[in-house]
Amino acid sequence: MKRLNSIDIVRGIVMIIMALDHVRDLIHVNSITQSPIDLKTTTPILFFTRWITHLCAPTFVFLAGTSVYLSSKNSEISETRSFVIKRGIWLIIVEFTLVNLALWFDLGFHIFIFEVIATIGFGFIILGLLLKLKPTTIGIIGLVIIFCHNLLPLIHFGQDSVIKNILMPLFGSAAYPLGNMAFIIGYPPIPWLGIMLVGFATGKFFDLDSEIRKKRFLQIGIGSLALFVILRLINVYGDPVPWTYQTDAVYTFLSFFNVTKYPPSLLFDLATLGIMFLMLAFAENAKNKFTDIANVYGRVPLFYFVVHLYLIHFILLIILFLQGFSFSAFEFASGTFGRPKNAVSGLDLWAIYLIWIGVFAVLFLPCRWYGKYKSEHKEKTWLRYL
Repeated sequence: MKRLNSIDIVRGIVMIIMALDHVRDLIHVNSITQSPIDLKTTTPILFFTRWITHLCAPTFVFLAGTSVYLSSKNSEISETRSFVIKRGIWLIIVEFTLVNLALWFDLGFHIFIFEVIATIGFGFIILGLLLKLKPTTIGIIGLVIIFCHNLLPLIHFGQDSVIKNILMPLFGSAAYPLGNMAFIIGYPPIPWLGIMLVGFATGKFFDLDSEIRKKRFLQIGIGSLALFVILRLINVYGDPVPWTYQTDAVYTFLSFFNVTKYPPSLLFDLATLGIMFLMLAFAENAKNKFTDIANVYGRVPLFYFVVHLYLIHFILLIILFLQGFSFSAFEFASGTFGRPKNAVSGLDLWAIYLIWIGVFAVLFLPCRWYGKYKSEHKEKTWLRYL
């Protein structure tokens, strides 16, 4: 499959942004005790720091679906299905091993969390099973999920309903105790599956002429954002949390854009994917130093994802040591990433931005090397899974 620079550029941009969220999540002084989108405690800059990273997961999932479409054009359906399903299983394994270890640094694996890598893996498995359908049909299924899954909470189920117990982990975040361990579903698979299926169907736009494609993406992006504004103003459907007037105009503005990610609401999807489509449009035929840098990261998404988590977590441990904490005080099994409970640790927001810049700068050369290695060793089919 010939690589499309616009896809790699956009994916690279959101990967750079993603590192900001993970640095903030692990190292910011208040990240363990306060939510950056809680309007009672946040600041505009902290809110924006979190909100901008909302772009990452939906873009990853959407473009994962697009990549399946592009790779399927040059292969038999059976071959594509086999690869996509096996890659999906592999991603779920990676989530519960390498990624979970990178998040918690807990060798006892007391917390298993189902997040974006596993939800992409789940989506690949389902998409692989649907490949005999027409892309348009797959896209319609995806749109129905995106536009209608927010109706589910309106349906009343009994407290002990079997249907509710089956649907909850598929459509909503949940936590399940497993003895001295816990299984957490952070990314409910069905709402994210809808994004992947639409991404697959949208892959056919990349068969169009570049200028036509750019125009189409601009139209979709502007249309999505316009629909977001209309539905948000109506304030009835599209997100479980309506916006409200706050103490001043700035915080009212924040409330308006404070959409739900877990699970991704319709309004969350319209806002983030609308921006993604605009990014795809402007990335068409773009060629400058910044796009060249973004392209490097966008070619090796899984490699970057795993390595950057370990790097950030090692930086956190160094900071904790420098702040005077002994290793015996670290809490690795409690979901605090090793940060001691009942003690102030971490850094202020200005330092978070400095560390973020350092993280993706340090990873530039390893990512460039690995991307070059993959392109020069296409005979090594196992590299396709990484």
